Parts: sequence; C-alpha cells; structure tokens
Amino acid sequence: MFDETNIAEEKAWLREKQATKAIEGFRKRRINAQYVKDKGEALSTILQMIPPGGGVTVGVADSVTLHQIGVISKLKSLNQNEVFDPFERDDQGFYTRDIDTVFKVMRRALTADYFLTGANAITLDGKIISTDGTGNRVAAMIFGPKKVIIVVGVNKIVKDAEEGIRRIREVAAPMNAVRHLIKHHNKFGELPCVRTGFCVDCNHPRRNCHYTVIVEGAIEREKDRNHIIIVGEELGF
Repeated sequence: MFDETNIAEEKAWLREKQATKAIEGFRKRRINAQYVKDKGEALSTILQMIPPGGGVTVGVADSVTLHQIGVISKLKSLNQNEVFDPFERDDQGFYTRDIDTVFKVMRRALTADYFLTGANAITLDGKIISTDGTGNRVAAMIFGPKKVIIVVGVNKIVKDAEEGIRRIREVAAPMNAVRHLIKHHNKFGELPCVRTGFCVDCNHPRRNCHYTVIVEGAIEREKDRNHIIIVGEELGF
C-alpha cells in the first residue's frame, strides 16, 4: 500500500537531479565533481581517493560535514597518513593545543598533499561559495594543497552566487556561531547574529565571517585539483 506521508523517494529524485545539474556546471569550469547517495558512500569515496602511506599528508578544515561523515576520525584511526588537524578538541570541546600552535597546524595543512573541507554553498552552474573566520579553508581552495576534496550535502545547492551568499548570511554563519558558543565555549554570545538569529553585517571583533570566496573555475594546469563530492543527504549548515 502506498503511503502519501512518505516523500523520501520524491526528495531523493529532486536531489539527484539538482546534483547532476551542478556537476555539469563544475565540469565545464574544470572542477571535478560526483554524486554519492549517503554518508557511508562519501566516506568510502574519500578514503579511496587518498593514497595510504607516510609520504602522503592530509590537511583538514573545521567542517561539521566532515565530522558527520566521520572521515577525520577514520583517517586518524587508520594511522596511514599524517593528518594535520588544527581543530582537535578534548571531550569538553576545548582546543587540545594553545592558539599559537593551532595556527601553526593550520599553515601546515595548507601545504598538505590533500585537503578536506566542506563548503557553504554550491551553485547549479558550478561555483563554490564559502565564508571563513580566519581564511584557512578558503585559502586552501584557491592555492596550496595538491588536491582539495570538498564535501557538501544536497542542502548546500543553490541557484546562483547571490542566493549562496544569502544562504551564508541567513543560515550558515549564525548557526556556526551558535555551534561554537554551545559546543566550543567561544565568546560568541555577544554577536548580533547569535542574539537575534539574523545577520546585520556587523563589524564586531568576534565576527567569524571575514573572508568570502567564490571559486568560479580553474586554469587548465589546475584542472580537477578541486574535487566536489555531493552527498544525497542534508549535511552541515
């Protein structure tokens, strides 16, 4: 008997159609891209892309999506590659290193062979839109690591760059600030977006959205350096 209340199949159909359109856009811009159905397939895909061995290093960004997939913890448990994770935290959510060391590891991650990150939005015509507080993530997308693997849930697909930036301001940035307040004890409670739930384009000293980058493609020499994995689930912010 059919169930009118279950629309999972319809959602999956729409997600895959949108992902297929975005993949076409990425390939025209010399950015590699693929669609996977769920977190498990995303994890196995990433692990297959990274050659095991002490000579291959991996840098990671601070990404809820990567944590949801479990790839950072998996790479560390396999102990086959040196992993530069600036954002290691203890059971209480505090950094395990002092802040100067955190930034040193960020810089080492920018020279890794592989760099893993999420993104705030991708467009149907193949652009990647992201905003950072320190810029380490968007810097790696532009230059540094030999290969950048960018993982996004289907909830990050937007029509165009304008909608992507609006999504960052209205959804990703406020939620990420609250995440750091709740889970990492950062003093973000005074931020206007945390107090109100809405971005006001503030100039607060604790603002965590200083650097916005739109990746529109790659030169021929850097073709397929950035590899997008679109996951058929809602991930991250």
